[in-house]
Amino acid sequence: MSGTTLSSEGLDVRRRRTHFRCWHRGMREMDLILGRFADAHIADLSDSELDILEALMEEQDRDLLIWLTGEAPTPDDVNTAFFQKLAAFTGASPR
Repeated sequence: MSGTTLSSEGLDVRRRRTHFRCWHRGMREMDLILGRFADAHIADLSDSELDILEALMEEQDRDLLIWLTGEAPTPDDVNTAFFQKLAAFTGASPR
């Protein structure tokens, strides 16, 4: 069970794959963060935003979590406008 509330029907292959990966991270906390974000935004993301989301998913779950929660400073190359959009969605206050 993924927890998703979004049907992948109507999404292109890339968005379906990315949506699935957002809900199947390995760390439940990141499944919930990225999965809910994907439910809300995957259909409306531009190709460049999808590129950034896919790159973020290459990061380790623990790293993403501590950056989003502010436990550790977010590296400059990760702290993009898109990352801030993700953080705002979760209500997080990254450093």
